[in-house]
Amino acid sequence: MPDMLVKLYDLPPKRDLSGKDYKIQRAMTPDKFKVVEWVREHMGENTAGECDASFSRQPVSCFVAVRDKEIIGFACYDATARNFFGPTKVLESEQGKGIGRDLLLECMYAMREEGYGYAIIGGVGPVKFYEKSVGAVLIPDSTPGIYKDFLGDM
Repeated sequence: MPDMLVKLYDLPPKRDLSGKDYKIQRAMTPDKFKVVEWVREHMGENTAGECDASFSRQPVSCFVAVRDKEIIGFACYDATARNFFGPTKVLESEQGKGIGRDLLLECMYAMREEGYGYAIIGGVGPVKFYEKSVGAVLIPDSTPGIYKDFLGDM
């Protein structure tokens, strides 16, 4: 799966999420075990390791989508490598509601605020989603990218 590049200085404007039945928030350190366990349950051990790394950043580089104190999605950046977005996941029952896009954008805004000019989306699955949501473009010859020496299965 290829990587994609995003111009952080050319992101869509922030949207008002106050009318949504969920909220997007930066995870807090006390949330670590709950969030990492949710990721392990829904994505497996390898992705949980990436998510866990995001809690060692200051500020924490993980956002969660929450409804009634229940996690329905998450997204990280600066987890496996600096300046990389991912991993991310929204429950299948919640997909198609804009939650993934909102998580993606919150991470992109945070990366821009932390001084990055560009972001890399590593090992992209839904290319069209990233093209439409943040104007991402494919990076030629980027497979397998940073995961080339990964000991697990992708």
